Amino acid sequence: MSGMERLELRVSSMINHPVAQAQRWVTIHRLDTDGDREWEEVLSVIADTDELELTLNDDDSVTVRWEQQEGEMAENGKPEYELEEEVAPF
Repeated sequence: MSGMERLELRVSSMINHPVAQAQRWVTIHRLDTDGDREWEEVLSVIADTDELELTLNDDDSVTVRWEQQEGEMAENGKPEYELEEEVAPF
């Protein structure tokens, strides 16, 4: 698995985590193993995604925020999330 694939998987897992989905934000920290090119590419993809708001923090972390989508509301007015099980990559 390439460094880019590991970084994409880590960021995707963080964004899709149930806690992040409930609060609609997550802070992503750059690891020592994240290359400059890979980190910039992932940030570029996030920044270019209309539904996501990217905030660069003073500690070099990045906070990603998003609004609740209309289709996420259940009949009782609470967010409804469908959790998908992913097969572990190992």
